[in-house]
Amino acid sequence: MLNRYPLWKYLLILIVLLVGLVYSLPNLFPEDPAIQISSERGDATVDERQLERIRGSLTEAGIDIKAVERSETSTLLRLETPDAQLAARDRVAAMLGDDYVVALNLAESTPEWLQALSASPMTLGLDLRGGVHFLLEVDMQAAVSQRLEVNASAMRELLRDERIRYRDTDIDGRTLTLTFTDAEDRDTARSLISREFPDFQYQNQGDGRGAELAMTLTDQAVDEIQDYAINQNLTTLRNRVNELGVAEPLVQRQGPDRIVVELPGVQDTAEAKRIVGATANLEFRLEARPDTPESETETLPFRNTPSRDADLMRDVIITGDQVSNASRSFDENGRPQVNINLDGTGGTLMNRATRTNIGRNMAVIYIEHKTRDRVETVDGEETIVREPYTERGIISLATIQSALGNSFRITGLDSPTEAAELALLLRSGSLAAPIYFAQERTIGPSLGAENIQRGVMSVQIGLLLVVLFMLIRYKVFGVFANIALALNLTLLVAAMSLLGATLTLPGIAGIVLTLGMAVDANVLIFERIREELRTGLSVQQAIHAGYERAFSSIIDANITTLLVAVILFSIGTGPVKGFAVTLSLGILTSLFTALLVTRAMVNLVYGGKPVKKLWI
Repeated sequence: MLNRYPLWKYLLILIVLLVGLVYSLPNLFPEDPAIQISSERGDATVDERQLERIRGSLTEAGIDIKAVERSETSTLLRLETPDAQLAARDRVAAMLGDDYVVALNLAESTPEWLQALSASPMTLGLDLRGGVHFLLEVDMQAAVSQRLEVNASAMRELLRDERIRYRDTDIDGRTLTLTFTDAEDRDTARSLISREFPDFQYQNQGDGRGAELAMTLTDQAVDEIQDYAINQNLTTLRNRVNELGVAEPLVQRQGPDRIVVELPGVQDTAEAKRIVGATANLEFRLEARPDTPESETETLPFRNTPSRDADLMRDVIITGDQVSNASRSFDENGRPQVNINLDGTGGTLMNRATRTNIGRNMAVIYIEHKTRDRVETVDGEETIVREPYTERGIISLATIQSALGNSFRITGLDSPTEAAELALLLRSGSLAAPIYFAQERTIGPSLGAENIQRGVMSVQIGLLLVVLFMLIRYKVFGVFANIALALNLTLLVAAMSLLGATLTLPGIAGIVLTLGMAVDANVLIFERIREELRTGLSVQQAIHAGYERAFSSIIDANITTLLVAVILFSIGTGPVKGFAVTLSLGILTSLFTALLVTRAMVNLVYGGKPVKKLWI
């Protein structure tokens, strides 16, 4: 029979529409402006007494707290308005001081029954939701110094293997200086080292016991080191941002020594800053023997107990650069630890060092590059000067029981959070040079709300014009088309929510375009039905012929547009990709609603019934 669907097809359409409705619902629950409080190191939160003080202070300032949520590492205060959020952040930060980080946040308010179905709202881009913008500066001089430290360690090992006596090693800028007991040893060392390290310019200085070999990096070598540092830091930062799970992040180079990082809608800006800006790395060194010359040793404190220290060899066995994988776990006593897997080179170096030093202690050193600000007065004006410094602390000093290989574990960490962050940093790769925050901007939700309001208004205006046109032009069939259009928008939102696609302003433009294209298919079908009626076909035959004969034109037009959207996505950047995603999904949902949903509604109203006149 013409214009009748079997029951299973009606049920399938109904199920798809119900699923779309459920998974689009979370977008009706806007996020709450909130502030998140965590300790500077991210391993503790405010206690109950401090929380009561915060409540009292905010109440006194006329700021209402909507809800309080606590976890092991942070406390979240939900507030009513963005203005209250900003005022609360400033007030709480002043109360708690530098020991805590008070960050702006947007907390999801999706009902629990929807969360149980894994339903969540669409991810919004930086232009809609806000987020953080970091401008990072790479310390190029430190990159050169670190490379010289590695070269110095390799040179000392080479000289010891060849039994050439040296007295001291000194690094100044881009120059590495070795001091020898006499000129003969210096000349022998120069001949040996120059073959292994061609990136230096060599110069003899002094004679006798003051004989020195000064090695200065060439300009080309410095440029290569600095270029490697910026590119390696870019790769590492991208890996760290991916570990954070941020949608549509931006990590790109700006100028010779700067990197821009933009994180849309981060849930915890304090954690983002800790992870992105962390320059933690590890070094593995042997503990010095009592008879080791003082020039070859370095005294470092323990990280957890600064009053305790140990004498270590200056030579480094391996660093965090040789770590291929790292994960957090707990030992048999429930204490946090990090399981380490080394790459081939790192495993070989570790095995060679431990195989010949069984019974000797080996230290794991945690290194952090930080900055502190100090005020200087120049010509009567106060200026803030950023002063970089490095903290080194021993986190583990254990006896080597047997030769180690590619896998082992690190203990002695303060908390599970610290173990998780250290594992993340080692997994994503260490930075080739320290980075410092040259600029930090938090893009608040007020800007995003304004953009969303304008975007939604454009969708509403476009939708209203289309609805009016379809009603006036096609009457009852216009009602079918408008219902399908609303369902199309619902399915599009649900698809973007399920896939985790990021909605940006260009994406909203794609939605507006989708609304216009969605009715194109209905216009083709309805005009074809009109033509068939004019040729003298019956109402049922005209409806059937209209859908059948318009099908090929609709498919051709939409597939062409879909191919363009795929090309835009493959070669475009962030905003263009956002437009392509919404356009592609919109084409698929439009085909479903225009060809199946409107046909189902027409069949239910007219199918199998004697109809003399069609209101179209």
